[in-house]
Amino acid sequence: MERSTEFLSNIDMIVGPRGHRRWPDAVKAQIVAETLVEGASVCAVAQRYDMRANHLSEWRRMAREGKLVLPAVPEGPSFAALVVRDDVETAPEPAPPPLDLICGSVHVRLVATTSAARIAEIVRALNAPS
Repeated sequence: MERSTEFLSNIDMIVGPRGHRRWPDAVKAQIVAETLVEGASVCAVAQRYDMRANHLSEWRRMAREGKLVLPAVPEGPSFAALVVRDDVETAPEPAPPPLDLICGSVHVRLVATTSAARIAEIVRALNAPS
């Protein structure tokens, strides 16, 4: 696989004494933008630049948080802010259907929130000998 590092020769990338590279923000943004192209994967883009995928994922997080400005992507995905609101009213839950007890000719309709103990009492009373 061909590596896309030829453009890196003209930038001010700093290699530290232990071999750590420091990437300018413009280069970081360009590499992150490549991960946003449909069908691209973070791992594949990281391999092209001879870097670790988790490092690239960290740059993507920075871009989502607005700490890294990406170049304009003509037709592709972009990050959108997520707004969570708790002042929005939700529709009330519909009332559960009533509970019908039928014993012979006796029909008893109970609300669905009737306790099991109360239902048992009513059933015993309906089945009690007259």
